[in-house]
Amino acid sequence: MVDAPIPRHAIGTGRARFAAPSPQAIATTLSVAAFFGLWLLGTWTLGPRLCPSPYAVFSFIVHETASGELPYQLGVTLARVASAFVLAMAIGTAIGLLMGRVKLANTVLEPWLILLLNAPALIVIVLAYIWIGLDETAALIAVALNKIPNVVVTVREGARAMDPAYMEMARVYRFSRGRVLRDVMLPQLQPYIAAAARSGLALIWKIVLVVELLGRSNGVGFQINLYFQMFDVRAILGYTLAFVMIMLLVEFLAVQPLEKRTGRWRPKPA
Repeated sequence: MVDAPIPRHAIGTGRARFAAPSPQAIATTLSVAAFFGLWLLGTWTLGPRLCPSPYAVFSFIVHETASGELPYQLGVTLARVASAFVLAMAIGTAIGLLMGRVKLANTVLEPWLILLLNAPALIVIVLAYIWIGLDETAALIAVALNKIPNVVVTVREGARAMDPAYMEMARVYRFSRGRVLRDVMLPQLQPYIAAAARSGLALIWKIVLVVELLGRSNGVGFQINLYFQMFDVRAILGYTLAFVMIMLLVEFLAVQPLEKRTGRWRPKPA
Protein backbone atom coordinates (compact mmCIF):
# COMPACT_ATOMS: atom_id res chain seq x y z
CA MET A 1 0.00 0.00 0.00
CA VAL A 2 1.37 3.40 -1.03
CA ASP A 3 1.13 6.12 1.61
CA ALA A 4 -0.77 9.21 0.53
CA PRO A 5 1.36 12.30 0.10
CA ILE A 6 1.27 14.80 2.94
CA PRO A 7 -0.27 18.14 1.95
CA ARG A 8 2.16 21.01 2.00
CA HIS A 9 -0.10 23.13 4.21
CA ALA A 10 0.09 20.43 6.89
CA ILE A 11 3.88 20.44 7.03
CA GLY A 12 5.25 22.31 10.00
CA THR A 13 1.89 22.82 11.69
CA GLY A 14 3.02 20.69 14.63
CA ARG A 15 5.36 23.43 15.77
CA ALA A 16 2.56 25.95 15.98
CA ARG A 17 0.92 23.99 18.76
CA PHE A 18 3.71 24.83 21.17
CA ALA A 19 3.25 28.54 21.78
CA ALA A 20 5.74 30.48 23.83
CA PRO A 21 4.62 31.18 27.42
CA SER A 22 3.09 34.59 28.00
CA PRO A 23 4.93 37.25 30.02
CA GLN A 24 2.26 36.96 32.73
CA ALA A 25 2.84 33.21 33.07
CA ILE A 26 6.60 33.75 33.28
CA ALA A 27 6.20 36.50 35.90
CA THR A 28 3.84 34.33 37.98
CA THR A 29 6.22 31.37 37.82
CA LEU A 30 9.17 33.51 38.88
CA SER A 31 7.14 35.02 41.72
CA VAL A 32 6.14 31.60 43.06
CA ALA A 33 9.72 30.36 42.71
CA ALA A 34 10.98 33.41 44.63
CA PHE A 35 8.45 32.70 47.41
CA PHE A 36 9.65 29.14 47.89
CA GLY A 37 13.28 30.28 47.54
CA LEU A 38 12.82 32.71 50.43
CA TRP A 39 11.07 29.97 52.39
CA LEU A 40 14.03 27.61 51.93
CA LEU A 41 16.38 30.43 52.87
CA GLY A 42 14.41 30.92 56.07
CA THR A 43 14.66 27.19 56.82
CA TRP A 44 18.41 27.28 56.26
CA THR A 45 18.81 30.42 58.40
CA LEU A 46 16.42 29.76 61.29
CA GLY A 47 16.46 25.98 61.31
CA PRO A 48 13.67 23.45 60.70
CA ARG A 49 12.18 23.94 64.16
CA LEU A 50 11.41 27.64 63.73
CA CYS A 51 10.90 27.54 59.96
CA PRO A 52 10.03 24.05 58.67
CA SER A 53 10.79 23.30 55.04
CA PRO A 54 8.05 23.32 52.39
CA TYR A 55 8.30 19.53 52.20
CA ALA A 56 7.64 19.17 55.94
CA VAL A 57 4.66 21.54 55.81
CA PHE A 58 3.10 19.89 52.76
CA SER A 59 3.62 16.47 54.33
CA PHE A 60 1.67 17.67 57.36
CA ILE A 61 -1.13 18.95 55.09
CA VAL A 62 -1.33 15.58 53.31
CA HIS A 63 -1.41 13.70 56.63
CA GLU A 64 -4.13 15.95 58.14
CA THR A 65 -6.16 15.72 54.94
CA ALA A 66 -5.97 11.93 54.94
CA SER A 67 -7.13 11.82 58.56
CA GLY A 68 -10.09 14.09 57.78
CA GLU A 69 -9.16 16.68 60.40
CA LEU A 70 -8.03 19.39 57.98
CA PRO A 71 -11.11 19.21 55.68
CA TYR A 72 -13.41 19.37 58.72
CA GLN A 73 -11.71 22.41 60.25
CA LEU A 74 -11.54 24.16 56.88
CA GLY A 75 -15.23 23.48 56.29
CA VAL A 76 -16.19 24.97 59.65
CA THR A 77 -14.19 28.13 59.03
CA LEU A 78 -15.41 28.52 55.44
CA ALA A 79 -19.02 28.23 56.64
CA ARG A 80 -18.43 31.07 59.09
CA VAL A 81 -16.71 33.16 56.42
CA ALA A 82 -19.60 32.66 53.98
CA SER A 83 -22.29 33.42 56.58
CA ALA A 84 -20.58 36.57 57.86
CA PHE A 85 -19.81 37.71 54.31
CA VAL A 86 -23.43 37.43 53.15
CA LEU A 87 -24.69 39.14 56.32
CA ALA A 88 -22.21 42.02 56.09
CA MET A 89 -22.74 42.59 52.36
CA ALA A 90 -26.55 42.56 52.62
CA ILE A 91 -26.78 44.92 55.60
CA GLY A 92 -23.91 47.16 54.46
CA THR A 93 -25.26 47.53 50.92
CA ALA A 94 -28.74 48.45 52.16
CA ILE A 95 -27.42 51.02 54.67
CA GLY A 96 -24.91 52.46 52.19
CA LEU A 97 -27.59 52.92 49.54
CA LEU A 98 -29.88 54.57 52.07
CA MET A 99 -27.17 56.96 53.31
CA GLY A 100 -26.12 57.82 49.79
CA ARG A 101 -29.64 58.66 48.58
CA VAL A 102 -31.31 60.13 51.70
CA LYS A 103 -29.59 63.11 53.31
CA LEU A 104 -31.40 62.76 56.64
CA ALA A 105 -30.39 59.11 56.96
CA ASN A 106 -26.77 60.04 56.27
CA THR A 107 -26.86 62.74 58.95
CA VAL A 108 -28.37 60.41 61.56
CA LEU A 109 -26.19 57.38 60.83
CA GLU A 110 -22.89 59.20 60.21
CA PRO A 111 -21.79 59.18 63.93
CA TRP A 112 -22.55 55.45 64.19
CA LEU A 113 -20.56 54.79 61.03
CA ILE A 114 -17.54 56.71 62.30
CA LEU A 115 -17.73 54.89 65.63
CA LEU A 116 -17.76 51.44 64.04
CA LEU A 117 -15.05 52.36 61.53
CA ASN A 118 -12.67 53.29 64.33
CA ALA A 119 -13.62 50.57 66.82
CA PRO A 120 -10.81 47.99 67.07
CA ALA A 121 -11.84 44.57 65.78
CA LEU A 122 -10.52 42.87 68.92
CA ILE A 123 -12.71 45.05 71.16
CA VAL A 124 -15.81 44.28 69.09
CA ILE A 125 -15.11 40.54 69.27
CA VAL A 126 -14.51 40.55 73.04
CA LEU A 127 -17.62 42.60 73.77
CA ALA A 128 -19.75 40.39 71.53
CA TYR A 129 -18.60 37.30 73.43
CA ILE A 130 -19.24 39.01 76.79
CA TRP A 131 -22.67 40.41 75.94
CA ILE A 132 -24.04 37.55 73.83
CA GLY A 133 -22.01 34.56 74.97
CA LEU A 134 -19.43 32.18 73.56
CA ASP A 135 -21.65 30.87 70.79
CA GLU A 136 -21.95 30.93 67.01
CA THR A 137 -24.30 33.92 66.98
CA ALA A 138 -21.81 36.13 68.81
CA ALA A 139 -19.03 35.03 66.46
CA LEU A 140 -20.98 35.89 63.29
CA ILE A 141 -22.22 39.22 64.68
CA ALA A 142 -18.69 40.20 65.72
CA VAL A 143 -17.30 39.43 62.26
CA ALA A 144 -20.15 41.20 60.44
CA LEU A 145 -19.90 44.33 62.62
CA ASN A 146 -16.23 44.65 61.70
CA LYS A 147 -17.00 44.56 57.98
CA ILE A 148 -20.35 46.36 57.62
CA PRO A 149 -18.88 49.90 58.01
CA ASN A 150 -16.45 49.37 55.11
CA VAL A 151 -19.27 48.15 52.87
CA VAL A 152 -21.42 51.13 53.87
CA VAL A 153 -18.70 53.64 53.01
CA THR A 154 -18.00 52.09 49.60
CA VAL A 155 -21.65 51.68 48.57
CA ARG A 156 -22.52 55.16 49.85
CA GLU A 157 -19.96 56.68 47.50
CA GLY A 158 -21.44 54.67 44.65
CA ALA A 159 -24.95 55.87 45.49
CA ARG A 160 -23.76 59.47 45.50
CA ALA A 161 -22.04 59.01 42.13
CA MET A 162 -25.16 57.78 40.33
CA ASP A 163 -26.06 59.57 37.12
CA PRO A 164 -29.24 61.63 37.81
CA ALA A 165 -30.24 61.30 34.15
CA TYR A 166 -30.99 57.62 34.64
CA MET A 167 -33.15 58.36 37.67
CA GLU A 168 -35.03 61.03 35.70
CA MET A 169 -35.61 58.53 32.89
CA ALA A 170 -37.01 56.03 35.41
CA ARG A 171 -39.45 58.66 36.71
CA VAL A 172 -40.54 59.62 33.19
CA TYR A 173 -41.27 56.00 32.27
CA ARG A 174 -42.82 55.37 35.68
CA PHE A 175 -40.63 52.46 36.69
CA SER A 176 -41.67 50.60 39.80
CA ARG A 177 -39.37 50.77 42.83
CA GLY A 178 -38.25 47.22 42.27
CA ARG A 179 -37.41 47.89 38.64
CA VAL A 180 -35.55 51.11 39.54
CA LEU A 181 -33.46 49.18 42.02
CA ARG A 182 -32.82 46.28 39.65
CA ASP A 183 -32.33 48.08 36.33
CA VAL A 184 -31.10 51.55 37.31
CA MET A 185 -29.39 51.52 40.71
CA LEU A 186 -27.73 48.11 40.97
CA PRO A 187 -25.97 48.27 37.56
CA GLN A 188 -24.42 51.61 38.54
CA LEU A 189 -23.51 50.29 41.99
CA GLN A 190 -21.94 47.10 40.60
CA PRO A 191 -18.29 48.34 40.61
CA TYR A 192 -18.65 49.62 44.16
CA ILE A 193 -20.33 46.43 45.40
CA ALA A 194 -17.62 44.37 43.68
CA ALA A 195 -14.90 46.44 45.37
CA ALA A 196 -16.60 46.05 48.75
CA ALA A 197 -16.95 42.31 48.21
CA ARG A 198 -13.31 41.90 47.16
CA SER A 199 -11.92 43.77 50.15
CA GLY A 200 -14.57 42.29 52.42
CA LEU A 201 -13.69 38.71 51.66
CA ALA A 202 -10.03 39.35 52.41
CA LEU A 203 -10.89 41.07 55.69
CA ILE A 204 -13.59 38.72 56.91
CA TRP A 205 -11.59 35.49 56.81
CA LYS A 206 -8.81 37.14 58.82
CA ILE A 207 -11.29 38.31 61.46
CA VAL A 208 -12.93 34.88 61.52
CA LEU A 209 -9.59 33.34 62.50
CA VAL A 210 -9.32 35.78 65.43
CA VAL A 211 -12.89 35.02 66.47
CA GLU A 212 -12.15 31.29 66.42
CA LEU A 213 -8.90 31.79 68.30
CA LEU A 214 -10.60 33.71 71.11
CA GLY A 215 -13.86 31.88 71.64
CA ARG A 216 -14.62 28.87 69.46
CA SER A 217 -13.77 25.19 69.91
CA ASN A 218 -13.22 24.39 66.23
CA GLY A 219 -12.07 25.96 63.00
CA VAL A 220 -8.69 26.94 61.60
CA GLY A 221 -8.21 29.73 64.15
CA PHE A 222 -8.79 27.31 67.03
CA GLN A 223 -6.29 24.84 65.54
CA ILE A 224 -3.68 27.56 65.11
CA ASN A 225 -4.12 28.57 68.75
CA LEU A 226 -3.85 24.93 69.83
CA TYR A 227 -0.61 24.34 67.93
CA PHE A 228 0.74 27.70 69.10
CA GLN A 229 0.53 26.43 72.67
CA MET A 230 2.51 23.37 71.53
CA PHE A 231 4.96 25.59 69.61
CA ASP A 232 4.39 23.47 66.52
CA VAL A 233 5.35 25.84 63.71
CA ARG A 234 4.90 23.14 61.07
CA ALA A 235 1.23 22.68 61.98
CA ILE A 236 0.62 26.44 62.18
CA LEU A 237 2.08 26.95 58.71
CA GLY A 238 0.21 23.90 57.40
CA TYR A 239 -3.23 25.11 58.47
CA THR A 240 -2.45 28.68 57.39
CA LEU A 241 -1.19 27.66 53.96
CA ALA A 242 -4.11 25.29 53.36
CA PHE A 243 -6.66 27.97 54.20
CA VAL A 244 -4.90 30.60 52.11
CA MET A 245 -4.88 28.24 49.12
CA ILE A 246 -8.63 27.70 49.51
CA MET A 247 -9.25 31.45 49.59
CA LEU A 248 -7.07 31.93 46.50
CA LEU A 249 -9.18 29.34 44.69
CA VAL A 250 -12.33 31.20 45.72
CA GLU A 251 -10.81 34.44 44.43
CA PHE A 252 -9.72 33.09 41.03
CA LEU A 253 -12.58 30.66 40.39
CA ALA A 254 -15.53 32.59 41.82
CA VAL A 255 -14.91 36.25 42.65
CA GLN A 256 -13.01 37.36 39.56
CA PRO A 257 -15.20 35.50 36.99
CA LEU A 258 -18.34 36.84 38.68
CA GLU A 259 -16.94 40.36 38.66
CA LYS A 260 -16.15 40.13 34.93
CA ARG A 261 -19.57 38.68 34.13
CA THR A 262 -21.54 41.32 36.02
CA GLY A 263 -19.45 44.12 34.51
CA ARG A 264 -19.80 43.12 30.86
CA TRP A 265 -22.34 45.86 30.17
CA ARG A 266 -19.94 48.65 31.16
CA PRO A 267 -18.06 50.33 28.28
CA LYS A 268 -14.36 49.52 28.10
CA PRO A 269 -11.92 52.42 28.47
CA ALA A 270 -10.44 53.69 25.22
